[in-house]
Amino acid sequence: MKKRIFCLILALVMVLSLAACAGSGNDNTENTKDTTTNTEGSEATTPVSGGEAELALITDANSIDDRGFNQFSWEGLKQYAEENGKTYTYYTPIDQSTQSYLSAIEGAVNNGAKLVVTPGFLFGEAIYKAQTMYPDVHFVLVDSTPTLDDDTVIADNTCSIFFAEEQSGFLAGYAAVKEGYRKLGFFGALAVPAVVRFGYGFVDGAEYAAKELGLEAGSIEMKYTYTGAFGNSPDFQAKAAAWYQSGTECIFGCGGPDNVFAACEATGGDCVSIGVDTDMSQITETCLTSAMKMLTPAVYGAIKAYYNDTFPGGTSETLTINEDAVGLPMESSRFKNFTQADYDAIVEVLKADKDGVTSGIRRDVDADGNTVTIEDVAATLQYVTVQVVE
Repeated sequence: MKKRIFCLILALVMVLSLAACAGSGNDNTENTKDTTTNTEGSEATTPVSGGEAELALITDANSIDDRGFNQFSWEGLKQYAEENGKTYTYYTPIDQSTQSYLSAIEGAVNNGAKLVVTPGFLFGEAIYKAQTMYPDVHFVLVDSTPTLDDDTVIADNTCSIFFAEEQSGFLAGYAAVKEGYRKLGFFGALAVPAVVRFGYGFVDGAEYAAKELGLEAGSIEMKYTYTGAFGNSPDFQAKAAAWYQSGTECIFGCGGPDNVFAACEATGGDCVSIGVDTDMSQITETCLTSAMKMLTPAVYGAIKAYYNDTFPGGTSETLTINEDAVGLPMESSRFKNFTQADYDAIVEVLKADKDGVTSGIRRDVDADGNTVTIEDVAATLQYVTVQVVE
């Protein structure tokens, strides 16, 4: 029942638009407070640090205006707080370690936090411990589950939110081929489940579009790699640039997309890039579209469920295209051939799982829990030829 109510709430708040966030540059200061709203209708203030707040977000040591998980999870928390007169703040840990995350959580709890949002897979171990340490505090863990040494426990005061990345990746690959691109690239970071699912969906979407268009077998070329790390690197940028220079037209930068953006800009010509997780169209004019997770309304919905006494504690929820939780930002995409009608049509196919299209998109594991490799995916393709690049 909690799960159904949570999905209903999420579906209702999905109509709320993603707001732009100017953010703060306090990247390395622990227990930094950005904004609070003390009473309904009061104006926001900007204290330098500390202070009591009912709602708190812990960043993963990146900045609150990172154009990614931190920023758009923060937007969901901030929006709910300001609409409902709740105090709110964020904390930036000293580094990306479980101990630093726990220290930040402790600071939030000591300052009165009733609900804490933690965005990203790096928080799994910290929340595994924190949910027991602070049983009266509720936790919203985005893109991870509370896990320690392969032991996963989601306590009643924790909800775990995932997204169907393979569906968002599918839409990006489908749109790229429909737009007219035939030489594609998937530029992943670490081969963690979310990145892998984005990649497999991208490949399967390209395959499905090629089939619909009646292209010849092997007509789509796909370079595919995992760099082994998140973030920016001159080496990663050089690798992406080499792909563009060798003829790749469109690269999906999944984890550290700035490497791909910079390479595309430097290369010039007609090459394009695809962003990930959030709408990245404002970062670079080379961004064709973005394979999005609707982080802001998801976090907003979880907080709303908490205050409505319908918090889905003890559960792990994967949000899909059916809740409008993944997709492409068509209004800001730079398509010339792929239309809104085209997008609406493929979304309806996925929502209805027409001809088993949605259930057939590959993930990191199969129905029996066995690992699926990119070689496994490539072996089944007719229209896409995958070149795995080390």
